[in-house]
Amino acid sequence: MPAPIRLAVVDDHRMILAGLANWIRGASDEIDVVAELTTWPELLTHPAFPVDVVLLDLDLKDNIPIAVKIAALKTTSTRVVLMSTYSEPNVVREALAAGALGYLVKSEDATMIVEAIRAASLGESFISAELDLAINATDIGGAPKLSAQERRVMALYGGGEPVKSVAYQLGISEETAKSYLKRIREKYRVAGIDVGTKVALRRRAIQDGILIQDGPQSAF
Repeated sequence: MPAPIRLAVVDDHRMILAGLANWIRGASDEIDVVAELTTWPELLTHPAFPVDVVLLDLDLKDNIPIAVKIAALKTTSTRVVLMSTYSEPNVVREALAAGALGYLVKSEDATMIVEAIRAASLGESFISAELDLAINATDIGGAPKLSAQERRVMALYGGGEPVKSVAYQLGISEETAKSYLKRIREKYRVAGIDVGTKVALRRRAIQDGILIQDGPQSAF
């Protein structure tokens, strides 16, 4: 069994900090919350630092540019997932360009927070569904941009697997698999493409090269 992901959570609102940490602990056994901190200096001087992933509040009131923080964490091979109460696409782009691997609005549910932390620990990017749609949706009629995990979910589900089987094969919870399907359908909806039924989703997966008809899934 792989070692748990060592996580530090940094948020200057103590109630939010405690709630997030407890939420994550209850949502996943594979994440070990080793530090709950309210300031940036506390993180750098904590005995558990460096950690695998930092869930970092973008809105800390310390006047230190987020790019400086991300650069400092990268020198210790610590991955960064940012969280914020707002969702301005330009801010998200800047944060990702600076090296953050994830960006979440604080209204996300626990399963998505866990997925973002898991993805970051593997060096993969993950942003809130709301923001993903805002910064990656294509023009009407064009195929939307899907993450690698979303492509895997679409390939398996479009290939005929039930949600429970999709979740098992990808090592995620059934609720998380359902959340991915919801994100996929919403991205296509924004692009003006209806994949509301399993048949329509399968047809589109074949059309977009995510699923090879009567053959193996090309997303793997």
